[in-house]
Amino acid sequence: MITSDLSIIRERLIQGDLIGLPTETVYGLAANVFNSNAVSAIFETKNRPTSNPLIVHVASLSHARALVNHFPEKAEQLAQVFWPGPLTLILPKNKSVSQLVTANQPNVAIRVPNHPTTLSLLNQLDFPLVAPSANPFNRISPTTAEHVDGYFPSIYTLDGGACKAGVESTIVGFEGDEVVLLRHGAISIEAIEAQVGRILNRTSPSADATLPGQHKKHYAPSCELIVTYEPLFMLSAVKHKKIGILWYKAVKIKSLQVDVNLVLSPTGDLEIAAKNLFATLHTMDRMGLDLIIVERLPAHDLGVTINDRLDRAATK
Repeated sequence: MITSDLSIIRERLIQGDLIGLPTETVYGLAANVFNSNAVSAIFETKNRPTSNPLIVHVASLSHARALVNHFPEKAEQLAQVFWPGPLTLILPKNKSVSQLVTANQPNVAIRVPNHPTTLSLLNQLDFPLVAPSANPFNRISPTTAEHVDGYFPSIYTLDGGACKAGVESTIVGFEGDEVVLLRHGAISIEAIEAQVGRILNRTSPSADATLPGQHKKHYAPSCELIVTYEPLFMLSAVKHKKIGILWYKAVKIKSLQVDVNLVLSPTGDLEIAAKNLFATLHTMDRMGLDLIIVERLPAHDLGVTINDRLDRAATK
C-alpha cells in the first residue's frame, strides 16, 4: 500500500507496525528501534537471520550521540562531512539499544539519511528507526515504492520517489585512531580518505554476516546471474536459455542468443550506474530470463561498490 501521507506512516510506526521508508540509498523496512516486537517482525518479514544486525536511522548527530557511549574524534569528523548521507558509523552502543538490534554485538550501526521526507518523519517521532532494505532476505534491494509494494503489498510504504544513490550506505568502524572500511557503499573509499587520510580496508566478497548486507549471497534476482569483463564470451557456455546482458556504458556487440540488452550508464558516470543498478535488475527480473550476464565495472570509486553488489548477487 503506497501512500504519501506522512500522518498515516507516523501513526503506523507509533502503533508498532512496519512501514516502507524512502532514503537516498534504498528503501528500508522500518520500525521503532525501542519496540522489540516490531524489531522482531522485521526479521520475520524479511526472513532475515537475527545474527545479522540492523542499521539505526536518526534525525541528527545529537540523536546519534544519545544512543552511544563514545563518539570517536574521526567519527565526529566524518559525521560532520557526510551526514545527512549514505555513511553508517559503527559505534559502541549504550543500554537504550537492544541486543536484538545489534545481533548481540556491543556496537550499533547508525546513520542520518539524506531524504527530506524521511528526515521530516524522524523529526516528528519520539524514537529512531531501524530500517534494513525493504526486500526479502537475499533479494534485489528496492529503489522505488513500487518495488517495496511488490515485495510486501500489505505494508504501508511512504512514497519518496526513486532513490538518488541507488546502493546501500558505506559502513565504517573505528579501532583506536584508525578508520576501518567494513562495507563498500554509496560513498567511495576515496571520498572518505580525502577527509581522514588512509583507512584500513576490511571488505571482501566472503566477509561474514556480522554487518548489514555482508552475506556472501545477497541482492540477487530470481534467475542466475554472472559477472564478467567479457559478456559475449560467456554465451559459448550457455545454450537454450533466455538471456539478458546488462552492459556498463554501451552494447558492444549484439548477438542473436541475447534476448535483452540494457545499459547502466551511457555516459560512463559511476554515480548514474549505481543509481540505476538495482532498478535495472528489477526490470530484468520481471522479464522471465533464465540468465542475466552483467559486464563488470572499472574497479575504482563507486565501481568497486557496484562490483561488490554484483558479486554477491552472483554467488550460488
